[in-house]
Formats: sequence, C-alpha cells, structure tokens
Amino acid sequence: MNFLAHLYLSGNNEQICIGNFIADWVKGSHLELYPDIIRKGIIVHRSIDDFTDHNPIVLRNAKLFKSGFGHYSSVVIDVVYDYFLANLWDNYSTINLPDFATSMYSLLLRSRKYMPLPVNRMIPFLIESNRLVSYRSIEGIRSSLAIMAKNTSLPEKHDFAIDVILKNEEQLTYDFIAFFEQMKEHISRMHGIVLPETIFPDNNQQSLSA
Repeated sequence: MNFLAHLYLSGNNEQICIGNFIADWVKGSHLELYPDIIRKGIIVHRSIDDFTDHNPIVLRNAKLFKSGFGHYSSVVIDVVYDYFLANLWDNYSTINLPDFATSMYSLLLRSRKYMPLPVNRMIPFLIESNRLVSYRSIEGIRSSLAIMAKNTSLPEKHDFAIDVILKNEEQLTYDFIAFFEQMKEHISRMHGIVLPETIFPDNNQQSLSA
C-alpha cells in the first residue's frame, strides 16, 4: 500500500492520517516522541504493511513483477495497488478523489511540525505533482516509479511495470478488490477504524481509465 491507500485507511481522524503518512520515517524509540493518536497512526501503518506483506493475493500479484524487479516486486505492487484504488475510488468513498487529495495536502501542510525532515522536503513535490490524483493514470504510475528509482535502489524498469499492468489489468482489478475488502476488515477489527461501505454496481464489473 502506498500513500493513497494509507491515507484512506486512516479513516476520518486527522492525527491518525499524519501518523500513517510519516510512519516509514519513524524508527525505534522515536515512536514515543509523538502524541498518542499520531502514534496510533504509525502503528496502523505498520499493521497495514504487515497484513499486505503476508497476504496470499498480494504475494501472487507481486510475482508478476518479479522478473523485472526481483525482491523489489513487493514495493512495486504497493504503487500498483494505489492505481487500482484511485480508479475504483468512487466505490470506496463519498468524497471525490480530487477533493480528498486537496484535504490531505492541506492537512500535511498544517502538520509539518510533526514531519521528519525528509518528509517535509518531499511534501512540496508531492503536492506539485498532485501525486494522490496522479495515481489514477498510467503515466502517473510511471512517474511515481521513476521518482522512486531516482531516489532509491529500485530498478529503473517502470516501462516493464506498465506492460505488466496493462497485460494483466482485469485479473489485477479483481484481485485488488478482494484484497482491499480483507484489508478494510482487518483495519476495522484490529484498530476500530470505521471506513465507508464498499459499493460495486453491476456485479463487481468496473472499467478502469488509463
């Protein structure tokens, strides 16, 4: 799960959103430096990651990217799943995606005192690129993977990733829907976060825009 999914799975509590967003940059004993609810958001983030990393659906989907990305395929599937969430967004939320993104950008800017330095440096670029909405397009996913490859050791094989998505889009769609329902149930059961009921018309048939 990448930025969009983590923020969505935080529910409507702003401090949980903040904790969920910064969690990858908060290590060890630094957890205790944050207020209780932000700390809960960090814990929720780690719970999401653990559930994702051990889910059979996710593991099966990640194998599609393994020949190009090796052990980084789990990182790639996180970004790919944000593509499906963005395109299926109206089935998961009563707030449209651009409005949700705007509210999250505003929250991040208002909450910079809680942000580790690397996160504060990243936020302007996240907003400038409208990253949360950009996940809706193939080009947005290509751009996200290219940025990650530039700043990490992720292989620069974003074109390969796009080919895999397009060739397997139907199966990946159905798998994401099944996995995300399991994730929503996990978040509700383990952390008491109430999320909107999922509504799929036409017997779960949903077309994605590229």
